[in-house]
Amino acid sequence: MSDFDHPHCHVLGVRVSAVNMGAAVELADRLIPSGQRGYISVTGVHGVMEAQADPKFRRILNGSFMCVPDGQPMNWVGHLQGFRAMSRVYGPDFMIELCRLSVKRGYRHFLYGGDVGVADRLRQRLVERVPGLNIVGTYTPPFRPLNSEEGEELKALVKKTRPDIVWVGLSTPKQERFMSTYLGDLEVPLMVGVGAAFDIHCGIRKDAPSWMKKSGLQWVHRLFQEPRRLAGRYLINNPKFIYLISLQFMGLRSFRVESGELRPQP
Repeated sequence: MSDFDHPHCHVLGVRVSAVNMGAAVELADRLIPSGQRGYISVTGVHGVMEAQADPKFRRILNGSFMCVPDGQPMNWVGHLQGFRAMSRVYGPDFMIELCRLSVKRGYRHFLYGGDVGVADRLRQRLVERVPGLNIVGTYTPPFRPLNSEEGEELKALVKKTRPDIVWVGLSTPKQERFMSTYLGDLEVPLMVGVGAAFDIHCGIRKDAPSWMKKSGLQWVHRLFQEPRRLAGRYLINNPKFIYLISLQFMGLRSFRVESGELRPQP
């Protein structure tokens, strides 16, 4: 049994970590000094539905060190499967909690993602919010996979700055594919894909009120902010998710958990 084993609920073939915020931070804190490497996927309905049409992406999620429940529907499914202590691990909040702990531990951070200037702006905002935070580097990638030259540039920068955590601010599934691809190449213990956290902490995008988060209606708030980009995602994926998860619970359809390596990498 691995030192990092933890319970999971099964959501349409995706192993979602049955953790809460405290447990997620503790597991991340234990991985960093262990000499092993891993990535954390912060996953809600969107990620699970992307995984239905893409078995390779499903294996990427299932190969995460943790695949934490970013949305309330993941929580509800977990509770129905008996994981009563499970609660939402919202990406922006997880980022702040791990940053606060890292000041005590002396962990070093690197910010990867966002539009031009966002990572540098985020660095300033985070240092203001978490005094003593050590952010050693930033990198703004193009809106496409890195070419070989850019990949080598990133590897050299990470090697030079020696971060303990690389925060990846791309969208799903881009950030998970990036982390899976570069896990073995970047000399960093932990990568965490936090998506919209970059924009939220910079004030570019407004966060939803607490009552909408708790009631599972945060998607409505996001839809009103970005209707053109998100209409297809939410208005198609959400009803489809409800339909498929109902079939799973009624035993009318089984969803195979396609897993690769479910342990941190040496």
